[in-house]
Amino acid sequence: MKSTPILVLGFLVFLGGTAAPQAVAGVVPVTGALGTHDPTVVKSGDTYLRFATGRGIPVATSPDLIHWTLGGQVFPQNPEWTSVTIPGSGDFWAPDVVHRGHQWRLYYAVSTFGSNHSAIGLAVNDSLDPARPTEGWVDRGSVFESLPQDNFNAIDPQIAQDHGRDWLVYGSFWSGIAMRPLNDDGTVVTGPPVALASRPEPPHAIEGAYILGHASRYYLFVSFDFCCRGKRSTYNIRVGRSDSFQGPYRDRDGKPLLEGGGTLLKASQDQDFGPGHNSILIDGSQEYIVYHVYDGRYGGTSRMRISTLGWDAEGWPIVP
Repeated sequence: MKSTPILVLGFLVFLGGTAAPQAVAGVVPVTGALGTHDPTVVKSGDTYLRFATGRGIPVATSPDLIHWTLGGQVFPQNPEWTSVTIPGSGDFWAPDVVHRGHQWRLYYAVSTFGSNHSAIGLAVNDSLDPARPTEGWVDRGSVFESLPQDNFNAIDPQIAQDHGRDWLVYGSFWSGIAMRPLNDDGTVVTGPPVALASRPEPPHAIEGAYILGHASRYYLFVSFDFCCRGKRSTYNIRVGRSDSFQGPYRDRDGKPLLEGGGTLLKASQDQDFGPGHNSILIDGSQEYIVYHVYDGRYGGTSRMRISTLGWDAEGWPIVP
């Protein structure tokens, strides 16, 4: 009888039978510099690099995705435009990093808490050296902004690609999550918004969107409820899917994410409170989900978690 590979914690094991293989989610035992918020992880050469919310965009590195070491920050000083465009801004939020051609692009949010007067900036690097991950970054200024009179918030950027075109996914409270196409060098939005998800009923709390293409479908991950309250944080990760990149996205029960739908993927568990703002790392054939929790073992401070991303028989993601 033919053996079928099943993925557990990133390693292949073989079980008897002929059923279609299903990836099984497992926790990556991360250690070291885990204090972080809104993490995203990329790989350059044999090194993993984590970028996160914080002063100047802090960076950490790992040789194996398990052991993490702090590596400085992208900006020694905030670019001048950020405080001019968004008075009172300080820490940059929720970076997303992508590799396009010979260039690394880092998108980040500039805002103040509770305001939709926000901007999404871009920094580029022609050579991301894992040994010196904070060197070589050149800021390109603002890509997209929202003003107090707008009904959206230009924060929490993610760059999703469809048929070779990059789209800027963004949004938070107000009208929720949307995306707009970018020009070829990623510096300017070039089209109207496509609405993706919202919570029409109070508290309207939705943000941290991430689109993943998997097995001929598209999956939209979002975070519901409230971050940043330590052990009282109520963040939780939800998901919907679509056969089309531009949606409509629906949850497992068929409810549109534009109408407040979203299948619960990860909620508070034991001393890990408020899991949220996930990103996805694709490393070869393996998919990982990266997110933060508010760790009750460390007084409710935010710390990184990583799991392999599993899939059930109906094609919905699984996170332990």
